[in-house]
Amino acid sequence: MAALSTLILLLCAAKDVMPSSPHWKPTWPSYRVPVILPQSTLNLDKPHFDAEARLEVVSPCGPACHKSSPLPTYEEVKNYLSYETLYANGSLTETEVGIYILSNGGDGSRGRSRTKRQIYGYDSRFSIFGKDFLLNYPFSTSVKLSTGCTGTLVAEKHVLTAAHCIHDGKSYVKGAQKLRVGFLKPKQKDGSKGSNITNSAMPEKMKFQWIRVKRTHVPKGWIKGNANDIGMDYDYALLELKKPHKRKFMKIGVSPPARHLPGGRIHFSGYDNDRPGNLVYRFCDVKDETYDLLYQQCDAQPGASGSGVYVRMWKRQNHKWERKIIGIFSGHQWVDMNGTPQDFNVAVRITPLKYAQICYWIKGNYLDCREG
Repeated sequence: MAALSTLILLLCAAKDVMPSSPHWKPTWPSYRVPVILPQSTLNLDKPHFDAEARLEVVSPCGPACHKSSPLPTYEEVKNYLSYETLYANGSLTETEVGIYILSNGGDGSRGRSRTKRQIYGYDSRFSIFGKDFLLNYPFSTSVKLSTGCTGTLVAEKHVLTAAHCIHDGKSYVKGAQKLRVGFLKPKQKDGSKGSNITNSAMPEKMKFQWIRVKRTHVPKGWIKGNANDIGMDYDYALLELKKPHKRKFMKIGVSPPARHLPGGRIHFSGYDNDRPGNLVYRFCDVKDETYDLLYQQCDAQPGASGSGVYVRMWKRQNHKWERKIIGIFSGHQWVDMNGTPQDFNVAVRITPLKYAQICYWIKGNYLDCREG
């Protein structure tokens, strides 16, 4: 089984080799994506919704720790990618999955406490003001969860976020049953006061319009693990809204190696707690990576968890530039670097296996999920 697990990782490697031409454009690689299909679904007892929502995950296990972990077996991978589905009425199911490789080319918390969170030197975050920015792509894809985190629109009715915003690894958080997603919109002007004048010195006031969540998928890798070991690799969840949001969304993509990212940089926007009501954008270099995680020092604070990490690269098939989400911002990690504590912010990479799973959750048809 261990050999089969290794085979999965090898088959999921990028098929394109990045050229060294001076005129090279950072191009989305083509990946051979596996197939993940439900095998059986069981009804579980209704959860108690008694966990406190944590707006970040803290772990002392850094890049070297994760890289030294043994490769999971095929059965372990299947177990991690099996998932729970929470419905708005409080019912809960567990779905076991099978993983398949189509060889014909495809058809069709414990950590050091900090008083100042995740700010590295000069604060390089940008607050996004004004409806001309907030309501336009890509900033318009960022939404706020009623549990305090951030999410990203990835389909007409789906939002990608961090699992710890919904579940603490042992239990569902308070508010998960009545989870809502907030969309920033301009406040309606009060016609009775005849006020059509906006003070140009102040940003236009915005408010959140909320949509209820119909169901939520959380991988068992998060539920069975914890932030100090395998669970960190599976800190993602997908929310299905009760109605379409009618905004442009951002597609998901398989995360390329950091050396292939434009400038080695990533971008994301979120609702950081220290700037209430503001959408905060940032970008920074990737410092290190494992197969499942990206380590960076983008300035961030609690509330930004669940933000979609994205890059813009050339899509050869469509002959255009395209942004895709390649990861989910998870939280903060202390790392022991030769006896000296160093901290990183961490994002969960969308690997070929995770792409296949999330895409199937969205599409419901593996044939639409063959190209990452």
